[in-house]
Amino acid sequence: MVEPILQVKDLQVSFNTYAGKIQAIRGVDFDLNAGETLAIVGESGSGKSVTTKTLLGLNAENAELGENSQILYGGKNLAKLTEKEWEDYRGSEVAMVFQDPMTSLDPTMKIGNQIAEPIMKHHGVEKADALKRALQLMKDVGIPEAEEHINDYPHQWSGGMRQRAVIAIALAAEPKVLIADEPTTALDVTIQAQILRVLKDLQEKNGTAIIFITHDLGVVAGIADRVAVMYAGKIVETGTVNEVFYNPQHPYTWGLLGSMPSTKTESGTLQAIPGTPPDLLYPPKGDAFANRNPYGLEIDHEKQPPLFKVSDTHYAATWLLDERAPKVEPPLEIQRRQAFWQTLQQEGAR
Repeated sequence: MVEPILQVKDLQVSFNTYAGKIQAIRGVDFDLNAGETLAIVGESGSGKSVTTKTLLGLNAENAELGENSQILYGGKNLAKLTEKEWEDYRGSEVAMVFQDPMTSLDPTMKIGNQIAEPIMKHHGVEKADALKRALQLMKDVGIPEAEEHINDYPHQWSGGMRQRAVIAIALAAEPKVLIADEPTTALDVTIQAQILRVLKDLQEKNGTAIIFITHDLGVVAGIADRVAVMYAGKIVETGTVNEVFYNPQHPYTWGLLGSMPSTKTESGTLQAIPGTPPDLLYPPKGDAFANRNPYGLEIDHEKQPPLFKVSDTHYAATWLLDERAPKVEPPLEIQRRQAFWQTLQQEGAR
């Protein structure tokens, strides 16, 4: 077995507010292997961004990490780092591409200098050498005529070009793990595809591991190796991209996939997930999805489900997988996906 580059164990994050303690992350576990892409998906407020900001020590001052939480990287528990240690770790080991490139870039600083800055900080090189490396990074991320634009300011560039610059900054110190927090949300579909291609090409070139945060399952299909579905601060299903897309087991995953249009979607059959997520000031004692789950069982309101094993790589936290649970027919769209999964399995066995 290859040792994961990053291991997250029992991650718990709460925020102390005037209203009380918000339990934003409630026991998250996952591994990340070198060179792979793990997509974390879910609705807004499910805990995706809080999870990844915790990996960089970037949560607000009112955040509180659970006593047993572990973020293991290079034999060290990052949950115990001091702020000075975090500064040395960010950028050089793990870097982040934020959602909005305009607020990620300094409007008063030339883009070339912004890319060169982490190179100087983490590699100790002179500015002239750092700028040469910055120029090459601009070319690597697909910025045309980079020599002519290295001294431009962010306001002179389009949204897609600024996002490429943010990716170049994140990669400047050659991190082993790249966190991309919804990096294509504000871009049109053509530019989205280009940015995803840039990330994939750079990953293949450098062997970088990527954690990709998104609510867009269509994006996940084109970039991820594995998928973790989050809901109310927990991972409710995890598996390879094909397992989650074509053999989903959790009703929440069914809802997410049913609300996503595809070329095979019949007119008028897109489904919405009813209700709203629970208030994490007062998390429910049972399954957090119970009140929105049309397939819910009585036990869902009384006890949180464990992660049931579907395969060696596929797990889902739903009582429907308990051997005592009644058989439930998923929505028609999910049945189609599972029929396709059976075809894939049969072809793979030949």
